[in-house]
Amino acid sequence: MNVKIYTLVPHHSLEHASLHCFLLPFLLLLLQAWQGSCHPQCLDYKPPFEPRQPLAFCKEYSKFGCCDLEKDGEISVRFYTIMANFDHSGFSTCGKYIRNILCQECSPYAAHLYDAEDANTPMRMLPGLCGDYCYEYWHHCRYTLSLLLEDAGSPLQFANLTALLEDDRTKFCNFLELKDKQYCYPNVLTNAELNANLGSVREDPQGCLELCLQEVANGLRNPVAMIHADDGTHRFFVAEQLGYVWVYLANGSRIDRPFLNLTRAVLTSPWAGDERGFLCIALHPRFTTVKKAYVYYSVSVKREEKIRISEFTLSTHDENQLDHSSERTILEVVEPASNHNGGQLLFGHDGYLYIFIGDGGRAGDPFGKFGNSQNKSTLLGKALRIDVDNNDDGAPYSIPPDNPFLGEKEARPEIYAYGVRNMWRCSIDRGDPTTGQGRGRMFCGDVGQNKYEEVDLIVKGGNYGWRAKEGFSCYDRKLCQNSSLDDILPIFAYPHKLGKSVTGGYIYRGCQMPNLNGLYIFGDFMSGRLLSLKENTTSGEWQYNEICMGRDQTCRFPKLINTYYKYIISFSEDESGELYFLATGVPSATAKAGVIYKIVDPSRRAPPGRCSIKPSPIKIKGKLIHFHPKEEFVINKKPTTTPVPTTTRKSTTTKKPQRKPIIIIKPPMPTRKSIRKMQLPPPPPTTIAATTKTTITTTTRKTTLLTTRKTTRKTLPPTTKTTLKSTTVPTTVQMAMATTPATTTPTGRPTGSPIYQTYSTDYPNSMLTINPDTRSSNYSTTQQQPNVRTNSTPTRLVHTLPRGLSTSIRPGGLCFCTLFLLYILTA
Repeated sequence: MNVKIYTLVPHHSLEHASLHCFLLPFLLLLLQAWQGSCHPQCLDYKPPFEPRQPLAFCKEYSKFGCCDLEKDGEISVRFYTIMANFDHSGFSTCGKYIRNILCQECSPYAAHLYDAEDANTPMRMLPGLCGDYCYEYWHHCRYTLSLLLEDAGSPLQFANLTALLEDDRTKFCNFLELKDKQYCYPNVLTNAELNANLGSVREDPQGCLELCLQEVANGLRNPVAMIHADDGTHRFFVAEQLGYVWVYLANGSRIDRPFLNLTRAVLTSPWAGDERGFLCIALHPRFTTVKKAYVYYSVSVKREEKIRISEFTLSTHDENQLDHSSERTILEVVEPASNHNGGQLLFGHDGYLYIFIGDGGRAGDPFGKFGNSQNKSTLLGKALRIDVDNNDDGAPYSIPPDNPFLGEKEARPEIYAYGVRNMWRCSIDRGDPTTGQGRGRMFCGDVGQNKYEEVDLIVKGGNYGWRAKEGFSCYDRKLCQNSSLDDILPIFAYPHKLGKSVTGGYIYRGCQMPNLNGLYIFGDFMSGRLLSLKENTTSGEWQYNEICMGRDQTCRFPKLINTYYKYIISFSEDESGELYFLATGVPSATAKAGVIYKIVDPSRRAPPGRCSIKPSPIKIKGKLIHFHPKEEFVINKKPTTTPVPTTTRKSTTTKKPQRKPIIIIKPPMPTRKSIRKMQLPPPPPTTIAATTKTTITTTTRKTTLLTTRKTTRKTLPPTTKTTLKSTTVPTTVQMAMATTPATTTPTGRPTGSPIYQTYSTDYPNSMLTINPDTRSSNYSTTQQQPNVRTNSTPTRLVHTLPRGLSTSIRPGGLCFCTLFLLYILTA
């Protein structure tokens, strides 16, 4: 091999041997690969993807990897720039090694090869190689290392380093080798287990689909609905059961003024599980021009409970607020009981408004001979369809001409489908983004009675069987055996051992998670399970899979979490089709325990640039409340084996010593000559009993802090846990330790059960994560007192205080200083 241009630094430039002896082990430690299981991840800390166009240089990653055509071109340019230093023989010999090393940026396991799975740790300069491959590379092309590193830092620095490495195979491969033999290059390409389902949704051994979440809103009171305006602004509107509707912008901020406030009219209570309240909101499909919104809520009129459907118009002065004086009642239905209120409003692709009302409550639909749901002369237990267009000068709504029971005697013309019990959350399928297949289908979750929960596909004129049937089984055997029932069976039903209150969901049709396309995702309010159905287009059957939270390594991406609150209230999609669900830790209309989660597939993402959006501008009146997530990101969680930070190096016992009383010793009367030699009595080594603290600042702050930390380890008793009480002022070391987040243990999940957190009687603390910066600032603002600066004497006294206590004066010392100063002034 002949090299045209290859210059090493002369040997005399290596005279600073001590510097290089330090630099080499540091870099070897820095580039040491982290061993253990990993997951597909790119160097931008995001999942891999399929490029929109095939790659021209790193062709092996055209189907799935971390490079688009632009990045592939950049690697190609760098390769040919390096190879310009070689003649034909050198190009033939070393070209394949350099190409393979450079193309690992496109590998779906690039983050692991570069030790970049954790954004908080330094990244390798070159990908990790397998030992055999490294020896082969060293044998043929060892002197090309400096060319690969020339852009990594100071050319002189790395030229000196490579000169030390290139002549020693052991040091050379210690620098490049990745000890994990499964994930090092090129073994990672041939590992059958790693490449078997690469890019597909990950499943655990029980077949549970592993997904992750992103927290997008919190502090809500039973969030029951989330909708969008489909107007290009990408804002979304969140309704609370109490009667508020809030506007959230595309950046996650919330406007402080509510979009709607019906808290005075809404009938609800703080009781956990109360089904009454503000239940749904829907915007007109042409909201940019029609500017109307429709709401569904419980109301009490003359001690009679009703369901009210009302219409509001947008304020002429504020695009983010409805005109509260414009309410117009569209429909009212009397509720015989306080439960089974239904609560779904949505517009179909036909432009009509669909309303889903429960069967009237109690158990078993006991009203009349056949119950309300089978009685087409009442609106209870039905899916309604009405036309609310062109209603400004006439009746609040009209009947669509093709409604199925329009001409049937004694049947209400508003009825679109019947035989439903208490449908909770329905959705319209957007259809496949490419083929449009499935567009317009309507899915609903219908809450069961004693045995089964079901998911139904709503069709015009359909009878869904209640109270004759519950799921696939008979509930009322006499009605069930009636040959005229002609009911439509659910597409899926599950027993109460899996959950006792279904929450209908959506078929995913978004852009960012291509693996989830066509997957119907729903949940259960009581058990907290996330569930999914996938249609077999050939047989028409629906395949069930439970959804579980990915383990820490699976969800180890920025902003992702893998826990959620148990009570799943509703599902939603944003303007781009991305999927969310709304949950709470306390199912009460007054508890601020509600959170909105975005569902994320960590296995594959869309190619960069495909799903980019540019929200349309909108005028804001009022203040913006910025979003701050409360759940700890998986990427920030500490390993479960890491001990809780302590103030001592050795931790042998948690036994707390008894506090010794503070004894004030009266000092001898000093003279002027002995002032500088005086020493304050040493304070006891226990925690400070006083609630105030006087801090002395000096120009030698760094030295003082170091001394304090060093001596505190000696004086404080050994412990395994640092506890700060409200009556105890933290020491300097304790305040420093307060900035270190405490270790958290990820929630374990038994086989077949979901991951969630239990709730308490108030806002649940089990899901809260204290930001280390916030926690540190809280301590400093609430407990640290202003510095006392009377004269220059305290600065000199710092050097005479006992070591480790130079930053504070205890009560006894403060008393002595006061007496001492009085003596000086009166002398």
